[in-house]
Amino acid sequence: MVTVTSAAVAIPSITALKANTTTKVVASTAKVSSSPRLFSVKASLKDFGVAVVATAATAILSSNALAVDVLLGSDDGGLAFVPNDFSISAGEKIVFKNNAGFPHNVIFDEDEVPSGVDASKISMAEEDLLNGPGESFSVTLSEKGTYSFYCAPHQGAGMTGKVTVK
Repeated sequence: MVTVTSAAVAIPSITALKANTTTKVVASTAKVSSSPRLFSVKASLKDFGVAVVATAATAILSSNALAVDVLLGSDDGGLAFVPNDFSISAGEKIVFKNNAGFPHNVIFDEDEVPSGVDASKISMAEEDLLNGPGESFSVTLSEKGTYSFYCAPHQGAGMTGKVTVK
């Protein structure tokens, strides 16, 4: 037979959750009491609800952290990917966003992707172009290795990039 004694359980909660601000973590305590034949948990629904909200907020914040933004065209109008050489974890999403000097596209070089990766499946079609500010193209890379990419209309001007998937 198992005997349970009194204990305290900390239920984390997050308050004042806003983008780009400091998050305050507050711990609540729920008391667990028992007798040989009775087991009960005394916690308010508010504490339980706060724990559920904190868990959901963590999941949302975590999913947003798995994306890398790459600008197409620098702020000063240069024909470049910003950043043009970076690393990500396998399964992370890359969002290429039109910034300046468009139209742009994103083509992965078939000779400079990991073995077994079909560059055409992760690239935009060469005739497809992002024509307006803020238009975007997203890709998720799951195979580890180095991928080179370019903008077809501006490749001759040096608009190339490289991503390493770890």
